[in-house]
Amino acid sequence: MDNVQSPINISKKLNDKFYKNLSLVLGLAIVVLLGIFFQGLNSGWLKIEQKQTTTTTKAENLAVNSTVLTTDLKQSIIEKYKDQIPTQWGENLPGVKTKVKADKPVLALTFDATGIEAGRGYDEELINYLIENQIPATLFLSGLWIDKNPEITEQLAKNPLFEIANLGTNHLPCSVNGKSVYGILGTKNIEEVIEEIENNALKIANYTGQKPKFYRAGTAYSDEICIKIAHDLGYEMVGFNVLGDAGATYSKDKVKQALLTAPAGSIVIFHMNIPESETFEGIKEAIPALKEKGVEFVRLSDYPLE
Repeated sequence: MDNVQSPINISKKLNDKFYKNLSLVLGLAIVVLLGIFFQGLNSGWLKIEQKQTTTTTKAENLAVNSTVLTTDLKQSIIEKYKDQIPTQWGENLPGVKTKVKADKPVLALTFDATGIEAGRGYDEELINYLIENQIPATLFLSGLWIDKNPEITEQLAKNPLFEIANLGTNHLPCSVNGKSVYGILGTKNIEEVIEEIENNALKIANYTGQKPKFYRAGTAYSDEICIKIAHDLGYEMVGFNVLGDAGATYSKDKVKQALLTAPAGSIVIFHMNIPESETFEGIKEAIPALKEKGVEFVRLSDYPLE
């Protein structure tokens, strides 16, 4: 009889065992849940870190990949053209785009910033006028000008009204054998042509996030081989068919007349780097009259070129 347990004692032991097992199960469940939580949290951190690393890598590779591409292309381009002797030299040779192809009256205003000693300035009045009146334009910047005006370049690159185009690293005429014009010696060989074009393209990409689509030779002079090289590098070479200010030397009235008489589809060349010129005054007088005639102002990338 002494070994016989009462129903009350049996019930108590069963309850104790139940709660003990329940505690173990709950404890194990909590451990498992915490493990899942921290594993998920760690995975989240890893994803963020991986995403940040990927973004950085892409930004770094923008310049790296372009440089590798240029290095890869350089030798093949040199081999391709090394035995060719240019026979043409001038502005707007065949292969250079000079007009906008559109089925309505449009004008493409382009502004050069040369960066040479006499042209390192910035016509702020002119650019502000374009912004205030919502006149889109294509801005051809040389590497020389960018280096002298990095903050302004950054502001212009951020403005969707403008597109930034390539005027060459040192604003040199584009020659494979060292021709010159206006007293400016051009690039001396194929390798210098590639560097003149590509180095500034990469410099512009640092501001815009991508290499520019358009290249205009310094002084707008080139030989026919340079045009082919620019094409092989992936750029459209652009000239003009209306001389808007003749290197910022035109009077206000001449600038105005050049713009008012420009045929539909014209690419007009002006300069934005000599604020003391009368370029802005002439443009300011011509724009309202052109708008009244229904002329639309466009960037080069807005329409195909011919």
